[in-house]
Amino acid sequence: MVKIEFLGPIEQKPLEIEADSLRDVANFLQKIESLNSWLDRCAVAVNGEMCNDLSKRLYSGDIVSILPPVCGG
Repeated sequence: MVKIEFLGPIEQKPLEIEADSLRDVANFLQKIESLNSWLDRCAVAVNGEMCNDLSKRLYSGDIVSILPPVCGG
């Protein structure tokens, strides 16, 4: 199982799914209508390291973080 966590203002509780790659995670998340407005604007980290490669292999216990854009000063 891979844990998906949503940071910042995204109002979604963490999820655990079976996924072999970030592409599997992306396909799963696109089916959640409440996330559609966020997904194109978010960055992704796997186990704390930024990643934008959908072919990135995932293993049981990995944590995928969905990071919304932030602004501040």
